[in-house]
Amino acid sequence: MKRKLLLSIVLVLLLAFSASAKIHSEVIPLERNGIKLHLKCITSEDNASPLLLVHGLTYSSHEFDVNVKDYSLARYFAKNGFSVYLLDIAGYGLSQEVKDGFMPNSDYAAEDIAAAAKVILEKSGRKSLDVLGWSWGTVTSGRFAAKYPELVHRLVLYAPIVAGLADVEVKDAFNHNTWIHAAGDFQTNKDGSINYKITEPAVVNAFQSNCWRYDKDSSPNGGRRDLLVAPDKRLIPTAKLTMPVLLIAGSKDEYVSPELCNEAFKTLPNNHSRIVIVEGAAHAMMMEKPYYKTFRESVLEFLKAN
Repeated sequence: MKRKLLLSIVLVLLLAFSASAKIHSEVIPLERNGIKLHLKCITSEDNASPLLLVHGLTYSSHEFDVNVKDYSLARYFAKNGFSVYLLDIAGYGLSQEVKDGFMPNSDYAAEDIAAAAKVILEKSGRKSLDVLGWSWGTVTSGRFAAKYPELVHRLVLYAPIVAGLADVEVKDAFNHNTWIHAAGDFQTNKDGSINYKITEPAVVNAFQSNCWRYDKDSSPNGGRRDLLVAPDKRLIPTAKLTMPVLLIAGSKDEYVSPELCNEAFKTLPNNHSRIVIVEGAAHAMMMEKPYYKTFRESVLEFLKAN
């Protein structure tokens, strides 16, 4: 009886210690092409496996750290054995502004990612790191991984933009950001209002506020010009991705076709690659109440696989 009581006390203490593990962050100095880039590390332990999160179009890396309840994707991975790195591409968020909004296109961003990856690996002493890209970030991180496969352990393409979204000419070098536009990836009701059964109001408000705080009213349009091309143009070089790749998307994502995801999956050369389509989820499923846990658990299982 005493032994069982002692074991119970030890277990409670261990769980309490685990729950109280503090998240800490630091900004890593990084510059490329004469432009200072914002690279932030969020972690709860020393020598954890490095994971680089690559943001999408218009808004910067804060989208991975919506710190409401347990919705922050960055903090989730930090509590599960990763040193999580958030990078703002040139001209985005807290990175230095650019004069030409068309300059940071997908190929340019891929080199920003490469610069960050090299700094991260030097800091961590690892030979390779895991990478997760969201939306436009699947195009940029996919091109980075195809060019520098030796730097990538596993790659997650979340809401992959496999092909062009529409053949539209982008004339303005910078996008005009608005409060309403910042909520454009959340699922809506028939009347166009945000469906708060899918995404909690506090999460929507935090995300919009961060967009206004970090990205303000303007962001580069080089990536938008890359995406708004004919649907028959493939944007991610999946056949050149030799590392294990996870393609994960929601069935209701307006920008992602499950059929195109399956088509892309068949071109992946590594047999340890996977594809997951989350039924009912959409573009921002990492913040959607019915789906965010399924999403992150699927990603974590993939990253932890042998």
